[in-house]
Amino acid sequence: MIDTSFQVFSERLRERLQQPLPGEEAHRKMASSARTRLGIKPNERTRRSAVLLCFYPYQQSIYLPLILRPQYDGVHAGQMAFPGGRVERFDENLTRTALREAQEEVGIRVSDVQVLGLLTELFIPPSNFYVQPVVGVLPYRPDFYPDPREVEDIVEVELDTLLDETIVGDSKIDVRGITVDAPFYQIQGHRVWGATAMMISELLMVLGG
Repeated sequence: MIDTSFQVFSERLRERLQQPLPGEEAHRKMASSARTRLGIKPNERTRRSAVLLCFYPYQQSIYLPLILRPQYDGVHAGQMAFPGGRVERFDENLTRTALREAQEEVGIRVSDVQVLGLLTELFIPPSNFYVQPVVGVLPYRPDFYPDPREVEDIVEVELDTLLDETIVGDSKIDVRGITVDAPFYQIQGHRVWGATAMMISELLMVLGG
């Protein structure tokens, strides 16, 4: 049985996701200077992808998982992210992409996920992707089965942690030899920045609305 407070949270979040989204206003708060300095715009090679922001109740609180990408030869190596990935030709839509990728990467049973709505699609210049954040809920804490090729670690983040303004910081990060200013969220020893931080920023504005 779902905790009543989690049911209330889920219904309110669903309602807010149907209202106008803060989009760019929220994204700007956590955007690194690399977005303008790299000067990359969407083009004919831009691909589509989707990620899943999945809340669940646990120990009288509400959580959602982030993943730590392993080190590899790629632009997002070693970064914190939401489970997700690129669209495949057999995906009916971007929501299906987010669910499929979450199941493949962390083992979430997608048949139990209730999709509440979408956040604003976001362009990621370094990888030349448009990413669609999909918001959903599970009625229980899932058993995670991370794919070691895609996931080095899973970080379960309490909603109260995200709501704590003291976790917001700013630092200089090297991006392909360019030093950029990057706002971040400090979460369990990890700095969450870039597109993931921008999605969190919009999510928090939606929740605060």
